[in-house]
Amino acid sequence: MGEAEIRSQVSAIISKIDALQPLLVASGRSGDQTRHVDDEAFAALVGTGAFVVSTPEKFGGLAANTRESMAVARAVARGDGSLAWVFGILDSGAWVLSLMDDRAQADVWGDDADGNRLISIVLATTSDSIPTDGGYRVSGKWAYGTGSTHASWSLLGIPLKNAAGEIVDAGLALVPASDLSSEDNWHVAGMRSTSSVTQIAQDVFVPAHRVLPLTAAVEGDYLGSNTEATYRTVFVPSLFMKLVGPHLGMGRAALDFVISHADTKSIAYTGYEKQTDSSIFQSLIAKASVNLSAAESVAQQVADEIYAGADRAYYAPYATRIEMRAKAAWVVETITAVINDLMMAHGSSGFADASSLQRIWRNQATAATHGHTLGASGYEAYGRVLLGREDDARFVLPIV
Repeated sequence: MGEAEIRSQVSAIISKIDALQPLLVASGRSGDQTRHVDDEAFAALVGTGAFVVSTPEKFGGLAANTRESMAVARAVARGDGSLAWVFGILDSGAWVLSLMDDRAQADVWGDDADGNRLISIVLATTSDSIPTDGGYRVSGKWAYGTGSTHASWSLLGIPLKNAAGEIVDAGLALVPASDLSSEDNWHVAGMRSTSSVTQIAQDVFVPAHRVLPLTAAVEGDYLGSNTEATYRTVFVPSLFMKLVGPHLGMGRAALDFVISHADTKSIAYTGYEKQTDSSIFQSLIAKASVNLSAAESVAQQVADEIYAGADRAYYAPYATRIEMRAKAAWVVETITAVINDLMMAHGSSGFADASSLQRIWRNQATAATHGHTLGASGYEAYGRVLLGREDDARFVLPIV
């Protein structure tokens, strides 16, 4: 299996993001206090072209492969993990919209020459829908609406019912932001500036062409006509890998921070005037670096496997997708452990409000609780697959 390339256009975007690092770090600090991504930083990220990487080429995008999307999110997270998480969700929204009916895509991007119209996404079906002529009437509340305060559209989970009112499937409904209200109830320990508010719809009409049935989508039965390989990749793994990129970036940011301060920090109650002189500290840094490199390698392996499958018209079966899910969980858990170790290696000053390190620590720990990459369910399901009990695995994780 060959590696997917990061094309020069995407590398150029990553270079622009790297140049924004001072701004992203500073805005991450202020956004943590205001509970909102800094407007200047968000506009600067838009200006890099990051938000069109997963948009189809016909709408001015780059139709990015899985590794490319992950790499862009990683670059953003080296400056601000919260902004990277917002990017990851909005990037997911763009990719999912690209799988939908062409008319839905045109509704969002048809008159948007730059492809920068943004789409947030919440998969949970915490709502009700009533079939009606030409579509559905939708009401509900969707928590954790990351990116919704910047999005002009939202993809929201709904139950799909037949004429008798029986639920026959789940779907994603594409709803304009103008049809939604919100409740600002995002008061959390980490990822504060993502503004992941609760979105609210009250009897909103959604035409049928703006609904993506999820059972078919999970098995690769997409509605759109886009021909780029990225729009033939496996549905759920493609989504959870977009959220691995922010973890990779936060891990690297934590390591960079600790190394950059090590030559000017002593180790309390020891004879070491510099952390860099301590063999124990040296070993901790080495282990953190090796573990981060291993996590990045596994993440890239999964990303390449996802894309290579699409390139040869292969849609990975459930058991393979579960393995991808377990590996993604391992990546996230590894980074969580690395950052915890780096907090201890750096010392108590890392917990100060003024320290970027504690913000990285809080943000990554909060992101690590996302259901897409939780280790417990991923390992349990994969273990059942390895033991020849795939039907039992589907009880643990029916949708992967």
